Amino acid sequence: MLLDVDPAVSPDRESAVAEDDRLQLRLWLRLLTCTELIEDQVRGRLRTEFQTTLPRFDVLAQLDRAPDGLTLSALSSRLMVSNGNVTGLVDAMARDGLVARRANPADGRSALIQATAAGARLFAAMAPTHQAWIDGLMAGLTRAEMVLLLELLGKLKQSVRERAA
Repeated sequence: MLLDVDPAVSPDRESAVAEDDRLQLRLWLRLLTCTELIEDQVRGRLRTEFQTTLPRFDVLAQLDRAPDGLTLSALSSRLMVSNGNVTGLVDAMARDGLVARRANPADGRSALIQATAAGARLFAAMAPTHQAWIDGLMAGLTRAEMVLLLELLGKLKQSVRERAA
């Protein structure tokens, strides 16, 4: 049951459901709301403080974890987006000098994407600040609550994967 809610007063998805709606629906909408709130904060702060976007940050974060580089397919898989989305993003980042393509010695048909020195420096500057933002956004939870929430979300993730298979 959806309620007639003024979006200026209650701008999230969760506020549009009634208390007597199914618990599963309310939980799903709470997860979406939390994700959107956190993502909006991070997007805005990246734009304001580093003049960059969340997708660019995410690419550099994945490349930081793979210093030998990643194929476009591996990068898109890690980012959970299509190869087409990653190709355009990587092309733009290459033009800006943040990433470079090099031949993949294991497969001549593909290239490896690596952060350039400029990309690595940008990520090194952003990462601690990003971590501080996330820490601040999670400050309302104790460490024990975060551990429990992580465990419960892991259980939910496994349940969803099993039912999707």
